[in-house]
Amino acid sequence: MLIGREVEFVVIGGFAANMHGSPLPTLDIDITPRQSLPNLQRLSDALRDLDAKVRAVELDEPLPFSHDATSLAAVHVWNLHTLHGDLDISFVPSGTTGFDDLRRDAVVEDLRGLSVVVASLADVIRSKEAAGRDKDRRALPVLREILARRLP
Repeated sequence: MLIGREVEFVVIGGFAANMHGSPLPTLDIDITPRQSLPNLQRLSDALRDLDAKVRAVELDEPLPFSHDATSLAAVHVWNLHTLHGDLDISFVPSGTTGFDDLRRDAVVEDLRGLSVVVASLADVIRSKEAAGRDKDRRALPVLREILARRLP
């Protein structure tokens, strides 16, 4: 849906790590979208198509929410549940300055016939190091090993 709506975004986090060969499981897809208002409006339209709802640990069920480009931009991180699973939107992931920073070294990967922009493995590692969460620290040795195998 995001690609169909021409939303500009970079896949980050655990799913990006999986696209680079990480065997570690992930339960969601994390993205960093370009923050232009036209792009955020396309993202809002795609989220409507996906029946996106806000999810939080303290909620029994995800909650519907109204959104447009401006309201999406007003929050730094969105944790959503969609028709296709969980989607996390982070405008400025830890250790980065956002879309342009991540897009610079990103790679285009094939995902079921779709061209998807994926953060470089080095950028995934940089972000996980900066986030410092337990799950990120546990993933770092595996990701560093994958990166080391790629270096000449």
